[in-house]
Amino acid sequence: MQKKKHIFLLLLIFSYHFVFSQSTNHNSLPNGFQNISLGMSLEETKEELIKNKDFGYKGERDVSLLPDQQKVLIETDATKAFGSKFLTRCYFQFYDDSLYIITINMNKEKIDHYSIFKTLKEKYGEPVSVTPEKTTWKNDSVTMTLEKPLTLKYIDNEVYNQLQQYSAVQKSAEEITQQMFLDSL
Repeated sequence: MQKKKHIFLLLLIFSYHFVFSQSTNHNSLPNGFQNISLGMSLEETKEELIKNKDFGYKGERDVSLLPDQQKVLIETDATKAFGSKFLTRCYFQFYDDSLYIITINMNKEKIDHYSIFKTLKEKYGEPVSVTPEKTTWKNDSVTMTLEKPLTLKYIDNEVYNQLQQYSAVQKSAEEITQQMFLDSL
């Protein structure tokens, strides 16, 4: 009888540990890379990029205003940096002065896809999606993808989904206008 209680207790502990570790990993996705976090303002991001030489940020010449005036892009060339040689080009996309996508391209000569995949899987658990092109981890606020050949992305789900809905509405309006034009011919 004692033996059955011990086995039951061990199974209960193992089950709890397994469930808890899986949910903790899945929910604890990072919301950024190194000292750069999703949701930071443009100025906060610039300050952090200046502090961290790994990114190769050169200042205002790396900043572009995209056609939509609420969108800004910072593009850095880390191959010219004095820090880490693991990064190449990095992109920081802003909408309404909030960082919502971080794209980190890595040097394929210094690190390989499998090493990064294995590390991310160990740290954050099983991905929610695996395709030949990319592996995706996701929680309510962040989507993190490892894309081929060697790109790591962090996406703010709320802002991204808002922009997707906005573009879908805009596309529908364009389609309606186009149809109205065609009908007038």
